[in-house]
Amino acid sequence: MMIRIFITAVLYLITLLTQAQGNSNQEIQLVTEPSFSIEVKISQLNSDKGTVYFGLYASAEDFANRNYMQSKKVKADKDGVVVSFDKIPKGVYAISCFYDANDNGKMDFDSNGMPMEDYGSTNNIMYPGPPRFSDAKFEVSDKDLTFEIRF
Repeated sequence: MMIRIFITAVLYLITLLTQAQGNSNQEIQLVTEPSFSIEVKISQLNSDKGTVYFGLYASAEDFANRNYMQSKKVKADKDGVVVSFDKIPKGVYAISCFYDANDNGKMDFDSNGMPMEDYGSTNNIMYPGPPRFSDAKFEVSDKDLTFEIRF
């Protein structure tokens, strides 16, 4: 009886070790969510001076509070600028940007509150007042995207 239990235990351990060695030779594949890139172009600027700032936002609240998910800045070029937001998961987003022509790191306004520097957002809907998430939003679902923003 004791020998039978011993042999069964040894066979069980040999089986476990064989399976463990077989599994160690297999590649482990991680399941990851797909991610995408969003390219944003501005075709023309008034000058080569200054910087263009871009912000990618994931909600209306973040857009209103300027709490960006990713940001980019690029030196101004009269012939235009291009930035890319990478590793973006599926979702709804909006992008806004402004051209800091005097390179002071902020958007300037006159005494009436009107912007003194160019700005825009995805979908290019312009009206008095700041851009709105509802007008600038777009969906990332199954492919990389490209937008051109006009000032």
